[in-house]
Amino acid sequence: MESNIRRRWLFAAVAAVAAAGGAGGAWWQQRRGAGPVSAGATALGADFWAQRFERPEGGELALASLQGRPLLINFWATWCPPCVEELPMLDRFHAAQGERGMQVVGLAIDQPSAVRKFLARTPVRFANGMAGLQGTDLARRLGNEAGGLPFTLVLNRAGAVAARKMGKLESTDLEAWGRAEFHG
Repeated sequence: MESNIRRRWLFAAVAAVAAAGGAGGAWWQQRRGAGPVSAGATALGADFWAQRFERPEGGELALASLQGRPLLINFWATWCPPCVEELPMLDRFHAAQGERGMQVVGLAIDQPSAVRKFLARTPVRFANGMAGLQGTDLARRLGNEAGGLPFTLVLNRAGAVAARKMGKLESTDLEAWGRAEFHG
């Protein structure tokens, strides 16, 4: 019983720290003027595209299979309220933009069992990979210096970062990215 209470307190503390980090990161990114990245951005290297993640439904998500088309990557977790809130909007974006070639991928920074249970209750049509702690490191390398969630980035056809967003997505973000042509 006592270990369950400790575990709940630990889970609550981790969630609070992550939420604070996300809020602080969003504030920092807004002050910094983060958003679209210059057109001369360098394409991500082979080490990025070589990564593979277990899929919640089984199988593997190989980033290499996503090269050559615009790609929106959303880092999320089941314990992150803004993450959970934006997933249906991302799912609609995926359905609307898929015909235009834009791909959407979620990378869950969470326990595999929690991700499976969540997606069974709240399914989405876009691919998800279970990134765990590896996903936290990846997000930092991709510009999420604060380490908060949610964190989203858009890659153009050439595999270069075209846009980043720390914090909850708004429909205006997705509308702008949907209108943009990420040639590269």
